[in-house]
Amino acid sequence: MTRCAVFGTGSWGTAFALVLADAGCEVVLWGRRKELVDAVNTTRVNPDYLPQVSLPDSVRATTDAAEALAGADFAVLAVPSQTLRENLGAWAPLIEPQTVLVSLMKGIELGTAKRMSEVIAEVAGVGPERVAVVSGPNLAREIANRQPAASVVACADEAVAKRLQAACHTPYFRPYTNTDVVGCELGGAVKNVIGLAVGMADGMGLGDNTKATLITRGLAETTRLGLALGADPYTFAGLAGMGDLVATCSSPLSRNHTFGTNLGRGMSLAETIAATRQTAEGVKSCESVLDLARRNGVDMPIVEAVVDVVHNGRPTQEALQALMSRSAKAERH
Repeated sequence: MTRCAVFGTGSWGTAFALVLADAGCEVVLWGRRKELVDAVNTTRVNPDYLPQVSLPDSVRATTDAAEALAGADFAVLAVPSQTLRENLGAWAPLIEPQTVLVSLMKGIELGTAKRMSEVIAEVAGVGPERVAVVSGPNLAREIANRQPAASVVACADEAVAKRLQAACHTPYFRPYTNTDVVGCELGGAVKNVIGLAVGMADGMGLGDNTKATLITRGLAETTRLGLALGADPYTFAGLAGMGDLVATCSSPLSRNHTFGTNLGRGMSLAETIAATRQTAEGVKSCESVLDLARRNGVDMPIVEAVVDVVHNGRPTQEALQALMSRSAKAERH
Protein backbone atom coordinates (compact mmCIF):
# COMPACT_ATOMS: atom_id res chain seq x y z
CA MET A 1 0.00 0.00 0.00
CA THR A 2 1.24 3.49 -0.86
CA ARG A 3 2.00 5.52 2.25
CA CYS A 4 1.55 9.28 2.24
CA ALA A 5 2.35 11.99 4.76
CA VAL A 6 0.37 15.22 4.39
CA PHE A 7 1.80 18.27 6.14
CA GLY A 8 -0.87 20.86 6.80
CA THR A 9 -4.36 20.54 8.25
CA GLY A 10 -5.93 23.42 6.36
CA SER A 11 -8.77 22.92 3.89
CA TRP A 12 -6.68 21.80 0.93
CA GLY A 13 -4.29 19.60 2.88
CA THR A 14 -7.21 17.86 4.58
CA ALA A 15 -9.15 17.48 1.33
CA PHE A 16 -6.13 16.01 -0.44
CA ALA A 17 -5.59 13.59 2.45
CA LEU A 18 -9.16 12.42 1.85
CA VAL A 19 -8.46 12.01 -1.88
CA LEU A 20 -5.35 9.93 -1.19
CA ALA A 21 -7.27 7.75 1.25
CA ASP A 22 -10.12 7.25 -1.20
CA ALA A 23 -7.51 6.21 -3.79
CA GLY A 24 -6.35 3.43 -1.46
CA CYS A 25 -3.38 5.05 0.28
CA GLU A 26 -2.48 4.95 3.95
CA VAL A 27 -2.38 8.59 5.04
CA VAL A 28 -0.84 10.35 8.03
CA LEU A 29 -1.93 13.97 8.40
CA TRP A 30 0.54 16.18 10.27
CA GLY A 31 -0.69 19.21 12.19
CA ARG A 32 1.02 21.55 14.64
CA ARG A 33 -1.98 21.91 17.01
CA LYS A 34 -2.60 18.94 19.28
CA GLU A 35 -6.26 19.78 19.84
CA LEU A 36 -6.97 19.70 16.12
CA VAL A 37 -5.01 16.48 15.61
CA ASP A 38 -6.89 14.86 18.50
CA ALA A 39 -10.21 15.98 17.03
CA VAL A 40 -9.36 14.38 13.68
CA ASN A 41 -8.39 11.10 15.35
CA THR A 42 -11.41 10.90 17.65
CA THR A 43 -14.22 12.36 15.51
CA ARG A 44 -12.87 11.76 11.95
CA VAL A 45 -13.56 15.43 11.26
CA ASN A 46 -11.37 18.53 10.89
CA PRO A 47 -13.57 20.90 12.94
CA ASP A 48 -11.74 24.10 11.97
CA TYR A 49 -11.63 23.81 8.19
CA LEU A 50 -13.94 21.04 6.90
CA PRO A 51 -16.41 20.45 9.73
CA GLN A 52 -19.05 18.82 7.51
CA VAL A 53 -16.73 16.21 5.98
CA SER A 54 -16.00 12.79 7.51
CA LEU A 55 -12.49 11.50 6.87
CA PRO A 56 -11.88 7.82 6.05
CA ASP A 57 -10.46 5.56 8.75
CA SER A 58 -7.26 5.23 6.70
CA VAL A 59 -6.41 8.84 7.61
CA ARG A 60 -4.84 9.38 11.01
CA ALA A 61 -3.31 12.56 12.40
CA THR A 62 -0.18 13.34 14.40
CA THR A 63 1.90 16.26 15.65
CA ASP A 64 5.08 14.16 15.24
CA ALA A 65 6.80 14.85 11.89
CA ALA A 66 9.06 11.81 12.23
CA GLU A 67 6.05 9.57 12.71
CA ALA A 68 4.35 11.07 9.67
CA LEU A 69 7.42 10.65 7.45
CA ALA A 70 8.36 7.11 8.48
CA GLY A 71 8.21 4.94 5.37
CA ALA A 72 6.40 7.60 3.31
CA ASP A 73 6.35 7.17 -0.46
CA PHE A 74 5.04 10.72 -0.83
CA ALA A 75 5.34 13.69 1.53
CA VAL A 76 2.68 16.20 0.56
CA LEU A 77 3.37 19.79 1.60
CA ALA A 78 0.29 21.94 2.15
CA VAL A 79 1.53 24.71 4.43
CA PRO A 80 1.33 28.44 3.56
CA SER A 81 3.98 29.08 0.92
CA GLN A 82 5.82 31.76 2.89
CA THR A 83 6.35 29.32 5.78
CA LEU A 84 7.69 26.47 3.63
CA ARG A 85 11.40 27.20 4.00
CA GLU A 86 11.31 27.31 7.80
CA ASN A 87 9.03 24.28 8.15
CA LEU A 88 10.84 22.11 5.63
CA GLY A 89 14.18 22.98 7.21
CA ALA A 90 12.97 21.25 10.38
CA TRP A 91 11.52 18.26 8.53
CA ALA A 92 14.28 17.67 5.96
CA PRO A 93 16.55 15.52 8.19
CA LEU A 94 13.62 13.14 8.72
CA ILE A 95 12.86 12.56 5.03
CA GLU A 96 13.76 9.09 3.79
CA PRO A 97 15.65 8.52 0.49
CA GLN A 98 12.66 7.07 -1.36
CA THR A 99 10.22 9.83 -0.43
CA VAL A 100 8.94 12.11 -3.20
CA LEU A 101 8.07 15.64 -2.03
CA VAL A 102 4.79 16.93 -3.41
CA SER A 103 3.83 20.61 -3.36
CA LEU A 104 0.19 21.64 -3.05
CA MET A 105 1.28 25.25 -2.51
CA LYS A 106 0.54 28.01 -5.00
CA GLY A 107 2.89 30.84 -4.25
CA ILE A 108 6.26 32.44 -4.97
CA GLU A 109 8.69 32.98 -2.09
CA LEU A 110 9.16 36.55 -0.95
CA GLY A 111 12.72 37.83 -1.20
CA THR A 112 14.05 35.05 -3.42
CA ALA A 113 11.24 34.98 -6.03
CA LYS A 114 11.64 31.19 -6.08
CA ARG A 115 8.90 28.75 -6.96
CA MET A 116 7.92 26.24 -4.30
CA SER A 117 9.62 23.35 -6.11
CA GLU A 118 12.86 25.35 -6.13
CA VAL A 119 12.59 25.98 -2.39
CA ILE A 120 11.91 22.28 -1.79
CA ALA A 121 14.90 21.18 -3.87
CA GLU A 122 17.18 23.69 -2.14
CA VAL A 123 16.12 23.03 1.44
CA ALA A 124 15.68 19.26 1.22
CA GLY A 125 18.67 18.73 -1.08
CA VAL A 126 16.75 16.56 -3.55
CA GLY A 127 16.84 16.33 -7.34
CA PRO A 128 13.98 17.17 -9.72
CA GLU A 129 12.93 13.51 -9.90
CA ARG A 130 11.90 13.75 -6.23
CA VAL A 131 9.85 16.95 -6.46
CA ALA A 132 6.29 17.01 -7.82
CA VAL A 133 3.48 19.55 -7.82
CA VAL A 134 -0.30 19.34 -7.90
CA SER A 135 -2.10 22.18 -9.63
CA GLY A 136 -5.43 22.92 -11.24
CA PRO A 137 -8.90 24.01 -10.17
CA ASN A 138 -8.58 22.76 -6.58
CA LEU A 139 -11.39 24.33 -4.57
CA ALA A 140 -10.99 22.26 -1.43
CA ARG A 141 -14.57 22.17 -0.20
CA GLU A 142 -15.92 20.85 -3.51
CA ILE A 143 -13.25 18.15 -3.67
CA ALA A 144 -13.83 17.20 -0.03
CA ASN A 145 -17.50 16.77 -0.92
CA ARG A 146 -16.35 14.39 -3.66
CA GLN A 147 -17.66 16.53 -6.50
CA PRO A 148 -16.06 15.66 -9.89
CA ALA A 149 -12.81 17.54 -10.51
CA ALA A 150 -9.64 17.18 -12.54
CA SER A 151 -6.13 18.37 -11.78
CA VAL A 152 -2.53 18.14 -12.96
CA VAL A 153 0.32 16.26 -11.27
CA ALA A 154 3.67 17.41 -12.61
CA CYS A 155 7.21 16.14 -12.20
CA ALA A 156 10.30 16.37 -14.38
CA ASP A 157 10.37 12.55 -14.20
CA GLU A 158 7.27 11.30 -16.00
CA ALA A 159 7.39 7.94 -14.22
CA VAL A 160 7.17 9.70 -10.86
CA ALA A 161 4.25 11.80 -12.12
CA LYS A 162 2.45 8.60 -13.11
CA ARG A 163 3.07 7.08 -9.68
CA LEU A 164 1.58 10.15 -8.04
CA GLN A 165 -1.31 10.05 -10.51
CA ALA A 166 -2.13 6.50 -9.43
CA ALA A 167 -1.89 7.48 -5.76
CA CYS A 168 -4.58 10.18 -6.05
CA HIS A 169 -6.90 8.92 -8.80
CA THR A 170 -10.44 8.36 -7.56
CA PRO A 171 -13.88 8.14 -9.22
CA TYR A 172 -14.34 11.88 -8.56
CA PHE A 173 -10.74 13.19 -8.79
CA ARG A 174 -9.02 12.75 -12.15
CA PRO A 175 -5.34 13.75 -12.28
CA TYR A 176 -3.49 14.31 -15.56
CA THR A 177 0.30 14.07 -15.78
CA ASN A 178 2.68 16.73 -17.04
CA THR A 179 6.45 17.25 -16.98
CA ASP A 180 6.17 21.06 -17.12
CA VAL A 181 6.68 21.84 -13.45
CA VAL A 182 7.50 25.50 -14.16
CA GLY A 183 4.28 26.13 -16.10
CA CYS A 184 2.08 24.35 -13.58
CA GLU A 185 3.54 26.26 -10.65
CA LEU A 186 3.31 29.65 -12.36
CA GLY A 187 -0.29 29.01 -13.36
CA GLY A 188 -1.15 28.22 -9.75
CA ALA A 189 0.71 31.18 -8.28
CA VAL A 190 -0.31 33.95 -10.66
CA LYS A 191 -3.99 32.96 -10.77
CA ASN A 192 -4.24 33.94 -7.10
CA VAL A 193 -3.18 37.47 -7.98
CA ILE A 194 -5.61 37.68 -10.89
CA GLY A 195 -8.29 36.29 -8.56
CA LEU A 196 -7.70 39.26 -6.27
CA ALA A 197 -8.13 41.63 -9.22
CA VAL A 198 -11.37 39.99 -10.36
CA GLY A 199 -12.64 40.00 -6.79
CA MET A 200 -11.96 43.74 -6.60
CA ALA A 201 -13.98 44.25 -9.78
CA ASP A 202 -16.84 42.24 -8.27
CA GLY A 203 -16.68 44.26 -5.08
CA MET A 204 -16.85 47.47 -7.10
CA GLY A 205 -20.02 46.22 -8.79
CA LEU A 206 -18.44 45.91 -12.23
CA GLY A 207 -19.81 43.53 -14.82
CA ASP A 208 -18.78 40.47 -16.78
CA ASN A 209 -16.96 42.39 -19.52
CA THR A 210 -14.54 43.76 -16.93
CA LYS A 211 -14.04 40.37 -15.32
CA ALA A 212 -13.56 38.61 -18.66
CA THR A 213 -10.98 41.22 -19.59
CA LEU A 214 -9.05 40.71 -16.36
CA ILE A 215 -9.16 36.92 -16.70
CA THR A 216 -7.97 36.79 -20.31
CA ARG A 217 -5.35 39.50 -19.91
CA GLY A 218 -4.26 37.86 -16.68
CA LEU A 219 -3.73 34.62 -18.57
CA ALA A 220 -1.68 36.54 -21.14
CA GLU A 221 0.53 37.95 -18.36
CA THR A 222 0.97 34.49 -16.86
CA THR A 223 1.91 33.03 -20.22
CA ARG A 224 4.46 35.77 -20.90
CA LEU A 225 6.14 35.06 -17.59
CA GLY A 226 6.03 31.34 -18.24
CA LEU A 227 7.66 31.67 -21.64
CA ALA A 228 10.44 33.78 -20.14
CA LEU A 229 11.12 30.99 -17.63
CA GLY A 230 11.03 28.15 -20.15
CA ALA A 231 7.50 26.81 -19.54
CA ASP A 232 5.43 25.08 -22.22
CA PRO A 233 2.82 27.59 -23.46
CA TYR A 234 0.26 24.80 -23.87
CA THR A 235 0.26 24.31 -20.09
CA PHE A 236 -1.51 27.64 -19.66
CA ALA A 237 -4.38 26.58 -21.91
CA GLY A 238 -5.08 23.56 -19.69
CA LEU A 239 -6.22 22.73 -16.18
CA ALA A 240 -3.16 24.21 -14.44
CA GLY A 241 -3.56 27.45 -16.39
CA MET A 242 -7.00 28.47 -17.63
CA GLY A 243 -8.78 25.86 -15.51
CA ASP A 244 -7.36 27.06 -12.22
CA LEU A 245 -7.75 30.69 -13.24
CA VAL A 246 -11.45 30.34 -14.05
CA ALA A 247 -12.22 28.55 -10.77
CA THR A 248 -10.32 31.08 -8.66
CA CYS A 249 -11.79 34.10 -10.43
CA SER A 250 -15.41 32.94 -10.45
CA SER A 251 -16.06 31.01 -7.24
CA PRO A 252 -17.18 32.43 -3.90
CA LEU A 253 -15.19 29.54 -2.37
CA SER A 254 -11.97 31.18 -3.61
CA ARG A 255 -10.15 32.90 -0.75
CA ASN A 256 -8.35 35.28 -3.10
CA HIS A 257 -11.53 36.26 -4.92
CA THR A 258 -13.30 36.86 -1.59
CA PHE A 259 -10.36 38.91 -0.28
CA GLY A 260 -10.39 41.05 -3.44
CA THR A 261 -14.16 41.51 -3.22
CA ASN A 262 -13.86 42.93 0.28
CA LEU A 263 -11.18 45.35 -0.88
CA GLY A 264 -13.36 46.37 -3.83
CA ARG A 265 -16.22 47.10 -1.44
CA GLY A 266 -14.03 49.61 0.37
CA MET A 267 -12.71 47.59 3.29
CA SER A 268 -9.17 48.43 4.36
CA LEU A 269 -6.39 45.85 4.11
CA ALA A 270 -6.41 45.39 7.88
CA GLU A 271 -10.20 44.92 7.94
CA THR A 272 -10.04 42.42 5.09
CA ILE A 273 -7.27 40.41 6.76
CA ALA A 274 -9.29 40.35 9.98
CA ALA A 275 -12.32 39.04 8.10
CA THR A 276 -10.33 36.35 6.29
CA ARG A 277 -9.84 33.21 8.33
CA GLN A 278 -7.58 31.32 5.95
CA THR A 279 -4.50 32.22 3.93
CA ALA A 280 -5.14 34.08 0.67
CA GLU A 281 -1.84 33.27 -1.03
CA GLY A 282 -2.10 36.07 -3.58
CA VAL A 283 -1.91 38.77 -0.89
CA LYS A 284 1.75 38.08 -0.22
CA SER A 285 2.66 36.38 -3.47
CA CYS A 286 1.58 39.35 -5.62
CA GLU A 287 4.78 41.09 -4.50
CA SER A 288 6.99 38.09 -5.24
CA VAL A 289 5.28 37.45 -8.60
CA LEU A 290 5.97 41.06 -9.57
CA ASP A 291 9.55 40.68 -8.34
CA LEU A 292 9.98 37.54 -10.46
CA ALA A 293 8.52 39.32 -13.49
CA ARG A 294 10.83 42.32 -13.14
CA ARG A 295 13.87 40.08 -12.72
CA ASN A 296 12.99 38.53 -16.08
CA GLY A 297 11.94 41.71 -17.89
CA VAL A 298 8.27 40.71 -18.17
CA ASP A 299 5.51 43.33 -18.14
CA MET A 300 2.62 42.34 -15.82
CA PRO A 301 0.38 45.41 -15.40
CA ILE A 302 -2.51 43.62 -13.65
CA VAL A 303 -0.15 42.15 -11.08
CA GLU A 304 1.40 45.59 -10.63
CA ALA A 305 -2.04 47.13 -10.06
CA VAL A 306 -2.89 44.51 -7.44
CA VAL A 307 0.36 45.21 -5.59
CA ASP A 308 -0.46 48.92 -5.65
CA VAL A 309 -3.85 48.31 -4.04
CA VAL A 310 -2.89 45.62 -1.56
CA HIS A 311 0.50 46.89 -0.40
CA ASN A 312 0.69 50.54 -1.41
CA GLY A 313 -2.84 51.57 -0.39
CA ARG A 314 -3.94 52.77 -3.81
CA PRO A 315 -7.75 53.01 -4.13
CA THR A 316 -9.19 50.24 -6.33
CA GLN A 317 -10.99 52.68 -8.62
CA GLU A 318 -7.80 54.66 -9.20
CA ALA A 319 -5.81 51.48 -9.90
CA LEU A 320 -8.42 50.31 -12.42
CA GLN A 321 -8.43 53.65 -14.21
CA ALA A 322 -4.63 53.60 -14.45
CA LEU A 323 -4.75 50.06 -15.81
CA MET A 324 -7.32 50.90 -18.48
CA SER A 325 -5.61 54.13 -19.53
CA ARG A 326 -2.30 52.47 -20.37
CA SER A 327 -1.11 53.01 -23.92
CA ALA A 328 -2.88 50.60 -26.25
CA LYS A 329 -0.60 48.10 -27.94
CA ALA A 330 -1.02 45.95 -31.01
CA GLU A 331 -0.59 42.54 -29.42
CA ARG A 332 -2.15 39.14 -29.32
CA HIS A 333 -4.81 38.77 -26.65
